[in-house]
Amino acid sequence: MPGYVYFILGLAWAVWLAPFIFRSKRPGKAQEVKVRARWGIVLVAVAFSVLWQGKFWERETPLWKLVLASSFFAAGWALSWTAVHALGRQWRIDAGLNPDHHLVRSGPYALVRHPIYTSMLCVLIGTGLIVTPWPLFVCALVLFIIGTEIRVRTEEALLASRFGEEFAKYRRRVPAYIPGLQFIRHERI
Repeated sequence: MPGYVYFILGLAWAVWLAPFIFRSKRPGKAQEVKVRARWGIVLVAVAFSVLWQGKFWERETPLWKLVLASSFFAAGWALSWTAVHALGRQWRIDAGLNPDHHLVRSGPYALVRHPIYTSMLCVLIGTGLIVTPWPLFVCALVLFIIGTEIRVRTEEALLASRFGEEFAKYRRRVPAYIPGLQFIRHERI
């Protein structure tokens, strides 16, 4: 792989990670935390590690894959930056609720209920297009979706318990983490 491809990958990851590292508002103390969502984090981490298996350094990356990957990276950047900003002190790694938690429905949360997971999916797809053979890419995608579904279901159970009908209306109107796909409703909460 030529050096500029490594540069694109490094830049893509750095720009995507920056809002999580340099956010201006630190999370408040959680009133309620669901640690079972950590299994989702583990599966998502495994999915990202699967992307880097194989001899990616020996493969050529066609221009069309770089262009397509770059568009996924750009979407992931936009979502990570705007979602972290919209959540403010409510953003945390663990699935939890602050005592003063409110239901965020503006910005990227008007497009999807979990834009940070959408941004992670964009980075996974962008990275996979550049470095991963198709069978491993599919495996990584399946692991990512399973891990993300664990997180989404856990977080949405918390939100439903706190916001009731207000969250139910939001859930019916806005897709979970893939824009335009309403068939994944997560009705069993």
